[in-house]
Amino acid sequence: MTASTFIIADDHPLFRGALRQAVSGIDGEQTIIEAGDFEAARKAAATHSDAELMMLDLSMPGVSGFSGLMSLRAEFASLPIVIVSASDDPTTIRRALELGASGFISKSSGIEDIRAAIQSVLEGDIWTPKFYQGGQEQDPDVADLISRLRTLTPQQSRVLGMLGEGLLNKQIAYELGVSEATIKAHVSAILLKLKVDSRTQAVIQLGKINMAMVA
Repeated sequence: MTASTFIIADDHPLFRGALRQAVSGIDGEQTIIEAGDFEAARKAAATHSDAELMMLDLSMPGVSGFSGLMSLRAEFASLPIVIVSASDDPTTIRRALELGASGFISKSSGIEDIRAAIQSVLEGDIWTPKFYQGGQEQDPDVADLISRLRTLTPQQSRVLGMLGEGLLNKQIAYELGVSEATIKAHVSAILLKLKVDSRTQAVIQLGKINMAMVA
């Protein structure tokens, strides 16, 4: 029997262990790939194109907030991604789903709830915590911004996330293994898509999406 592959992306070993325990309780044979930072998560998704599911922490080394989700969602369109986060307020959950997450698991959930969430998503459903009531984005400016962010290419999403971390163009170019001219082109495209005039304004726009998160 072919094993199902799961990617667990979280920088806390203890919580990765809890997720591994939850996955291990699902019927069938599993191959579990662990990643402790965003780059390792991206490489795992690229290497294991047959993965059934990725569980992704919103905040870990190499990424913060929703930029990692946006980048992975754009680059690996067929890979279901479930957000796992301690920031489980309704706004954060709603924005994660609007940006392409297949579900949201609160880090306060027990093993059985986590396992139920994973099984639900594997069956094609969207999983949210029981307390989540759904609803639409209340801020029309944020709703418009989310639609613009979804037009970014995978590389543009990564560049925007790095801008949000305060990296300079040459630092981003080094991290991504491309020329500084390429990064400048990406930044120009990002500014155009977000309808802003400077990288500072682009970072402010990204901050509007992440402001609901407390951790």
